[in-house]
Parts: sequence; structure tokens; C-alpha cells
Amino acid sequence: MAEARGRIAKTPRPPYYAVIFTSTRTGVDEGYGAMAERMVELAAGQAGFLGVESARDGLGITVSYWESLEAIAAWKRDAEHQLAQQLGRSQWYEAFATRICRVEREYGFERGQG
Repeated sequence: MAEARGRIAKTPRPPYYAVIFTSTRTGVDEGYGAMAERMVELAAGQAGFLGVESARDGLGITVSYWESLEAIAAWKRDAEHQLAQQLGRSQWYEAFATRICRVEREYGFERGQG
């Protein structure tokens, strides 16, 4: 259930987990866009994946949502994801941080919804 860029992910009632990936980029763009799209597609096919949100304006922030810590660990071990991580370190990122959080509560607003 991958969400398009610019959309808020539809997640189930908490609790669930969020992986927050925050990054700053190098000037190298070669292959980045295609790999980023592939990672969203690949993650969406993983057991326990709930959705994703992403924004970039200098600082990039991608939040992926997961059913469990085990699902997150399996995603981290995925071979294609590991290749993307290696390319990120060697080419695309100046710096990044990954944070894993348990979502305990959620609320929001959507215009036009009761």
C-alpha cells in the first residue's frame, strides 16, 4: 500500500512502527531517482509494510510505516535494499540518520471529511 509522493499514508490504528530516514544529498544524481522509486516499490511488497511519506527541500525526510520491529529488520536485510544503502553511502548522501519509533497515538485532519 505505497502512497504517492505528497500524500499522507493511510495507516492502521496504533501501535505500529515508523522508520524516519533523514538525509542531505551530495551533488550526484546519477541513478538516485530510479533507485528511490525502486525502494518504495520493493518496500511496498514486504510483509508488514504499511505505507510511506517522503519530502525533500534541501533536507530529505522519508517516513516508512511498519507492523513490527521484525518487519523493519527484514527490510534492512533485503539484498536490493542493502545495495541501495551502499550506493547511498558512496555516492548520494552527505549525511543521513535513521530513527525507529513506536507510534502510540495518531490523530489528524482532512478537509472535506466529516
